[in-house]
Amino acid sequence: MIINVLLVDDRQLLLECLSYRLNNEPTIRVVGAISNPEFLLHEINTNSPDIVLMNIRMKFSSGLDLTIELLKNMPHLRVVILSKYDYVEYVQATYNAGASAFITEEKSTQELVFTIKQVYLGYKLFPKIEENKIDKMLTPKEYEILTRIAEDKTNSEISEEMMISIRTVEYHISSIIRKLNVESRVGAVVTAIKRGLLSIK
Repeated sequence: MIINVLLVDDRQLLLECLSYRLNNEPTIRVVGAISNPEFLLHEINTNSPDIVLMNIRMKFSSGLDLTIELLKNMPHLRVVILSKYDYVEYVQATYNAGASAFITEEKSTQELVFTIKQVYLGYKLFPKIEENKIDKMLTPKEYEILTRIAEDKTNSEISEEMMISIRTVEYHISSIIRKLNVESRVGAVVTAIKRGLLSIK
């Protein structure tokens, strides 16, 4: 069994480090390591990776947005998200995006290899979330509404597009503002971008 892995990160040094470590694992083969996501589709079509290991935040793109787009057209592909931080929002957003696993950079090579092997076998691996943090997670619907807010949509437009009442939209926005600990819609978008939950288009 050989697992083909494609690495995506805007830090060249980290790419080289990951490539070296993973290629020392007999069952894993790094088929590509790219720092520019513009070449992602080309690399996937050329090298047919089983798993894409991608950073959640990069200079000019979001690993979450890329994951969503990839899985729309390639639902068979498995994505492992790598992050410097284990924020509960990151874990939830990674899960919502359809990725198969979330792992932090502080983990050992052995833990990363284990994660890759488990994902290859069809398992999903996400950190356990403390009960007192569960109420701070954005639901998939809240994340969808937040994305539309970032697109400068009004409550009425969001209501129409999502086919829910304006009152329901307002309820979800209030929940988003509370969970992100901000005071306004704009504050929610700014905070979400800073935390890597949204990317700047």
